[in-house]
Formats: sequence, structure tokens, C-alpha cells
Amino acid sequence: MVTSRPLRIVYFGTPEFAVPALQRILGSRHEVAAVVSQPDRPKGRGQHRAPTPTKQVALAAGVDVRQPDRVRDEAFLRGLEALAPDLGVVAAYGKLLPDSLLRIPYLGLINVHASLLPRWRGAAPVHRAVIAGDADTGVTIMRIIQEMDAGATFAVRSRAIGPDETSPEVERDLASLGADLLIETLERIAEGRAVETPQDDTKATYAPKIERTEGAIDWTLPAPQIHNLVRGLQPWPLVSGRIGGRRVLIHRTAVTENHSSAPPASIVENRSDLAIVAGDGRVLRILQLQPEGRRVMTAREFLAGHQVETGTRIERA
Repeated sequence: MVTSRPLRIVYFGTPEFAVPALQRILGSRHEVAAVVSQPDRPKGRGQHRAPTPTKQVALAAGVDVRQPDRVRDEAFLRGLEALAPDLGVVAAYGKLLPDSLLRIPYLGLINVHASLLPRWRGAAPVHRAVIAGDADTGVTIMRIIQEMDAGATFAVRSRAIGPDETSPEVERDLASLGADLLIETLERIAEGRAVETPQDDTKATYAPKIERTEGAIDWTLPAPQIHNLVRGLQPWPLVSGRIGGRRVLIHRTAVTENHSSAPPASIVENRSDLAIVAGDGRVLRILQLQPEGRRVMTAREFLAGHQVETGTRIERA
């Protein structure tokens, strides 16, 4: 069915990544009938429940917010049906949506996905792209079907990944790119001009969620691989190691062209920064780190308060 009137939309999104797209829809000619977010979670040392980023935006705009514990709940589904939405828009909602929900909007649901599909389907596309050392990533607007991130695509926009960019830096930019691309796609859908292109499933790669254990890396890996892990495992769980028995979290590194004959994981410089020999013999410099329970600091600040001898090994933590 073709329509040129404004679309009535139910928006599914939870974290900061979902905020720019929601704000763009709220500022457009289209109507947000409700925002569906995951439930508020305890945060900080006091473990007080804090509203999700999308909930804060929705409430400020006077939009109805729904936070079901289970998206299969019959009362929740009946409530969505009563809204009579034209379209559902999803951006990092955080839960799989059942067929019973996908059938409610008569135009179906579309998703703002932070990768160049079919590469990096799944929960952590930005992190996996950075960890893999991809030179490019992007945003895809796709139709949601039951198979994860396998639906036809409406639009794609790419951007380069800088050699020292971290996952949060890339994700912030993709959130903005995705918001722009979403508005363009909504207009094409409303005007009946949208074209859906099937994905090539043979080229699909998968981006499983990040696990805490991934931060305890093997320091004998090649220097570029360690550097990519440092960039990609942010803001959580961060790459970790033990220096002189003290656990530290690594925030920034740099790969140099210097080589050393010292054993892998050895600290070979301890002046302005910490230089560590990687498994390929190249020297990786730690620029910023965080002793457990302390603030983030430069390597120089760390060395001013901690005696670290050359030849010390950084251990897995």
C-alpha cells in the first residue's frame, strides 16, 4: 500500500546509539506513537535505576514510553496493536523481536544497523569491525525478518575507520550517519519509492556480543592485532594486563616500526611511555592506562608513581 501521508511510527531503541535517529524522527513530519526501550537498569556505585537514553528523549518530547520485560507479553503486543502503527523502526533495541510483533505494523519493521551488511550481522558490529582491523564500516537500513540481520536492505552509507579510532568514536559517528539515512529512507517508504535489495548471504560474517573474558588477551599476539583489540574492546571490557602484579586496563596504544629481540610481552622502554614487545617483534607503546580502581592516566603519569623495570613482563590478566 502506498501512502504519502506522514508515517505513524513505533520506535524501538535503548542506548545512546539510538538517540540521534529518534531525535531526527521527532523533528520530522512523521509521528512517533510510542518509544519502546529496555527496562531501566541500576547504574553507578549506588546502583540507582537510571532512565535509558531513549526514554529520556521520549519523555522530554511528551512521547509515550513502554518498557516491557518480555516483548512476547500479550498485554504489550495488544497495546502496540492499539496504537495502529504504520511502521516500526529499530535502532539497538537489544532484544530479538518475535514474528507476532513483526506483523503488527502494516509496513513491517526496519532497522538502523551499524555495519555494511551482510558483513557483521549480530550484536556487536562496530566492535568486531574495529577488532578485525577493517578499513571501512558504515550503516545499513534494512528490513527486519526473523533471521538476524538478514533482511533486504533499503540504503547503505559507508565511512572509513581510522587506524587509531576506538569503537565508541566510530559508533558515535555511525549513529549520526544512520539518523540521516533513516530519514531519507522513511521519506522513500512514505512516498512508495523505497527499493529493497536482498543481501548476499554467502558473504555474511557474524558479530557476536563482546564477552568480559576477551579483555584478557595474549600479549604474544602481533602488535597490530593487540592494538586493534585495545581499540575495539572499548568502552568495555577493555584490554587488561598485569604489570608488577598490578592489574591495569589499557585505553590507548600505538604500533611503532621499531623491533626488538627481547622476548614477547617484555617492557623495553619505561620513560615517557611503556613500550612492550609483541609476538611479531614489533614494539607496541601504551599511551593511556588505568590502574584498577583508579582514574585513566598517561603512561608517564603511571610511571611517575610506579617503578617498572625494563625487562619486566606484562602478564595476562
